[in-house]
Amino acid sequence: MNEDTERLAQNAAEANLHAFAELLFFAYRDFTGDPDAILKDFGFGRAHHRVLHFVNRHSGLRVADLLEILNITKQSLSRVLKQLIDQGYITQKAGAADRRERLLYPTERGMALAGRLAAPQLVRLRAALTAAGPEAETAIRRFLEAMINAEDRPKVSAIIDPAAFPADRNDEGKPS
Repeated sequence: MNEDTERLAQNAAEANLHAFAELLFFAYRDFTGDPDAILKDFGFGRAHHRVLHFVNRHSGLRVADLLEILNITKQSLSRVLKQLIDQGYITQKAGAADRRERLLYPTERGMALAGRLAAPQLVRLRAALTAAGPEAETAIRRFLEAMINAEDRPKVSAIIDPAAFPADRNDEGKPS
C-alpha cells in the first residue's frame, strides 16, 4: 500500500469510529430521554434516576458503595440523596454491625418510581436486542463491557451479576 492509500484507509477507519461515537451519543440521548421526561414532573434529574436505580436494584446498598458505583463526590450524592429521602423515595438505616454504616432502601414509593422510569428503557432495550438478533446479544454485552475501564470491569460485573449481589440483603448490607 502506498502512503495515499494508507492515509485514506486510516481516515475511513477514523470516520467509522466517529460514527460509532455519534451512535452512542444518540442512543444515550434516547435511552435517557423517556425517564428524563418523567423525572421532570418530580423536579428530579438524571442523578436522582441513577441513585434510585441502584438503591432499588440493590436494596441495603451502603452509601460508600453507591459513591463508588456512581463515581461522584459525597457532596453531589448528599444533595440528591437528601431530596429522595425527604420526599419518601428512599429510606436510610444504620448498619446492625457498624452503626456508622448507612444502608439505603427504596420505599414503596421509590420502587414504584424506579419501575416507572425503567419501563420505557426496558421496552427500548428489548426492541433493540430483538432487532439485533439473538446471536448479537453476546457481542453487544462484550462490546459494552469493553467500553468500561479495564480496572473497573470486575466491580461492574459484581454489581450487575444478580447472583453476586442479591436484591434481598439484611440490615448489614451483606447478602442474606
